[in-house]
Amino acid sequence: MSAPTPSPRKTFGRLSLPERNFVAEALRTETVGGVLLLLAAVAALVWANSPALGDSYETVSHWHFGPSSLGLDLSVAHWAADGLLAIFFFVAGVELKRELVAGDLRDPKAAALPVVAALCGMVAPALVYAVTAGVGGGSLAGWAVPTATDIAFALAVLAVIGTSLPSALRAFLLTLAVVDDLFAILIIAVFFTDQLNFAALGGAVAGLALFWLLLRKRVRGWYLYVPLALVIWGLMYNSGIHATIAGVAMGLMLRCHREEGEEHSPGEHIEHLVRPLSAGFAVPMFALFSAGVAVSGGALGKVFTQPETLGVVLGLVVGKTLGIFGGTWLTSRFTRASLSDDLAWADVFAVASLAGIGFTVSLLIGELAFEGDAAMTGSVKAAVLTGSLLAAVLATVLLKIRNTRYRKLAEEEERDDDLSGVPDVYEQDDPDYHLRMAGILEKKAAEHRRLAKEKAAARDALAQLPGGAGDRHDGPA
Repeated sequence: MSAPTPSPRKTFGRLSLPERNFVAEALRTETVGGVLLLLAAVAALVWANSPALGDSYETVSHWHFGPSSLGLDLSVAHWAADGLLAIFFFVAGVELKRELVAGDLRDPKAAALPVVAALCGMVAPALVYAVTAGVGGGSLAGWAVPTATDIAFALAVLAVIGTSLPSALRAFLLTLAVVDDLFAILIIAVFFTDQLNFAALGGAVAGLALFWLLLRKRVRGWYLYVPLALVIWGLMYNSGIHATIAGVAMGLMLRCHREEGEEHSPGEHIEHLVRPLSAGFAVPMFALFSAGVAVSGGALGKVFTQPETLGVVLGLVVGKTLGIFGGTWLTSRFTRASLSDDLAWADVFAVASLAGIGFTVSLLIGELAFEGDAAMTGSVKAAVLTGSLLAAVLATVLLKIRNTRYRKLAEEEERDDDLSGVPDVYEQDDPDYHLRMAGILEKKAAEHRRLAKEKAAARDALAQLPGGAGDRHDGPA
């Protein structure tokens, strides 16, 4: 007797209930943060381009403060980019650790899809930029600018346009962004580190070792970890390596698996506390002091005529979309995984275009890539804004076309006819669910039988009355 043929693995199949709940909670926070990010970006553009406010945007952005004796006399914009974004990357580190030990990245087969898609979604934009800048005779220094996806901004677009994107596609977008952030961190660490201060680097490594040891020994107390984290950040900044790497390293050290009796792991608990600070304050403040570029007809025209800026726009809109879609299709093709019956490849293409919204990390890399060239830095920022806007418009059109289908899928995912607090689709194998539904349907059937008897009795009583329905002769004379 031959063994049964295993059913083919589904791409973008239904999430497990715990993973679905985690993704829903994470996306709620990121969506709120994305709306704040959007408002901060608009405020920056208005502030920087308002004649009534003069040069106040530049004045505030370049105002310095901090202890110069510690090498930390930085501008406001610099504090936002190196300081506040460390909080953002700390959350990214915790997210990555959770995905590796408890999420989709735990299973190599499931991890292959977002990892390959993210890799292709970074390589393709870099190639598009390199070809565009190379053909136009521009600088190749900005090749990494269009490689990053801004999940908060992407979710803000979803919130604004009101699309009911299925949870499997939302989870894919979130996991894709986590892997994307990891590669962006590696790019910053490897390609944007010029000179190293080995004494400061050694101090940062020692601080990280102490941080890890305290976690290992289960030592509690924010009053220990917060000051230590600030020292590690300061040493990492002075080492020559971008200070946000310190945030990632500390996030990766947190324990993200649950032990017996724990409702939440320490990593999940801390992420729950820090994520609102990251999404609601750190990232919007970075956007406020990074997105303020001069906008005019001439400036926008240069975005499409300079090879560097055109490369950024095409990298975000074309490179990201084709890279992520192509990586997803190839992974499904070579792993023989079939697409979920509820979705079409057009849905994957729409999500891939949404990933072309690169804002926070793209702006950061743009500043690092063209450091010292204020004119080019401003042009590249304008290109990031333009490319992200075009990607958002493209994604909006594509997602709206399928939104009726998405709404039906969302309703099916949320239906809870037995009022158990758990969606029915997750209870199909539970005998108690079917018993509860049988009881509910039996009550409904009994109620309908009672109503049928009442209506029949009322109709018979009416028929017996003089001049009632029984005495009428409606037929032909």
